[in-house]
Amino acid sequence: MLGRRVAVTGIGVVAKAGLGKDAFWQGLIGDAPDGTRFIEDWDASAYFDSPKDARRSDRYTQFALAAAAEAVEQAGDITADPARRGTSIGTGIGGIGTLETQIEVRLTKGEKRVSPFLVPMMMPNAAPAAVSMRYGWQGPCENTVTACAAGTHAIGNGARMVADGRCDVVIAGGAEAPFTPTAIAGFSNMTALSSSGVSMPFDEKRDGFVMGEGCGLLVLEAWDVAVERGATILGEVLGSASTADAHHITAPAPGGTGAVTCMQIAIEDAGLTPADIGHINAHGTSTGKNDAAEAEAVAKVFGTDGGPLVTSTKGITGHALGAAGALEAVAVLLSMQHRLIPPTVGLTTPDPELPTINLVMGEPKAWTPAPSLSNSFGFGGHNGTLVLGPA
Repeated sequence: MLGRRVAVTGIGVVAKAGLGKDAFWQGLIGDAPDGTRFIEDWDASAYFDSPKDARRSDRYTQFALAAAAEAVEQAGDITADPARRGTSIGTGIGGIGTLETQIEVRLTKGEKRVSPFLVPMMMPNAAPAAVSMRYGWQGPCENTVTACAAGTHAIGNGARMVADGRCDVVIAGGAEAPFTPTAIAGFSNMTALSSSGVSMPFDEKRDGFVMGEGCGLLVLEAWDVAVERGATILGEVLGSASTADAHHITAPAPGGTGAVTCMQIAIEDAGLTPADIGHINAHGTSTGKNDAAEAEAVAKVFGTDGGPLVTSTKGITGHALGAAGALEAVAVLLSMQHRLIPPTVGLTTPDPELPTINLVMGEPKAWTPAPSLSNSFGFGGHNGTLVLGPA
């Protein structure tokens, strides 16, 4: 990535697999949760001054504020001018829970009963706005809405704010809370959800994704600024890329052509070659077409003889839509810190019709941390790839 080096100095996570990065890591190397990846015991009160304040934020914004609290605390005493502190948080569908609830209110109780907070709660930019206001960060405050690639794009965009010199620090990632009756019905009726209720990325029996929710946020900081203030550097954003399939509203391009280009550009942006990449956290949704296209793309970029260790963590997290790429970027950084790559939970028999890629199965895989890719490929043909490096 041209310009200043971009360090990661804070990580925050909210997910069914674990609230907080330590619990999240234990979840990634454990067994898949039963049922959906809905966070049943979520309590937002700890992140607000009053229950009333919490009720005035959609669930996805609550997740973002919780993850931000952990990430900013870990980053420590940030010294940058508030005008040079930015916010970049992506989402796929924003405050859909608030929208659906208030539509029901209108239909059953009338227009006068619709909450005046409907619009600011449902806006896709509500989460980055809330985070910037919570901490007084007055630099760019932006929102990326690119379906399942949103979190990845938001991190890439935030890293460029730092690399380009516009900001000294940016909090970046993705948040999503998609569990509403209508959203679930929509995904189910388009046959995207698993009929078995089990996520099986790259498996011959895969039959769709399992819905997830949550938030992953990273504090991205200019490397020299982080070093000067004595921050602990957790990793580095080496490069990123964004491409479009320009093919279909939901299906990936045949042969993964858009994904191939996206990975190639990201690796080039990092100043690396495919031989330098040691690990790929795959998009790996457990749908037939996505996994096939991604496996073909990985094989085209890296070959079928060895290649990077590949895992999909969606067997644990489910598919958190716009938050997925951010959760997976967190997973890559934690894999580097723990020197272990989580297995692709749910995968027992790789689909023999797919190209051979170096899938991690069964147990966590010990490794020497190396530059790694985090892939996200969203509806509408949105592709995103991050290149992350160890500290």
